[in-house]
Amino acid sequence: MGNEKLITKLNEALGWELRAINMYAHYVANIRGIHRLQLSPLFKSEVDESIIHADTVRNAIVKNDGVAVTKRNPEPILHTTDYTIMIKESLKTEMQAAVVYGELMDMLENDDDKEIYDAVEQIYLSEVRSVEEMRLLIN
Repeated sequence: MGNEKLITKLNEALGWELRAINMYAHYVANIRGIHRLQLSPLFKSEVDESIIHADTVRNAIVKNDGVAVTKRNPEPILHTTDYTIMIKESLKTEMQAAVVYGELMDMLENDDDKEIYDAVEQIYLSEVRSVEEMRLLIN
């Protein structure tokens, strides 16, 4: 597998993480009412998790002699104070991130660098967990 394709996919994942950091921080600032008690800590923890994921992906890019993106994924971040919209937008973001990390795992499956594979697998499982958490909150 060429490093160029891997770096491109890693940068795609990094762009989604940078977007998630912005989106969740925005939602923490804008959540209102009684739902703030539950959702503010959840969104804050998603910011922290996305920062860790972004660092991991950035390090993998550098390890493969790539240049990490500094811009987030261009998918718009919806401004709202409606908690149901926030959760639906969070679900969409987590689902997309899970897809990208799943594709990365496929790309890395036969690669010699098991450290990066293991790191991406841990992130993938974290994204899948977040998808399920958001789904449960919607229902």
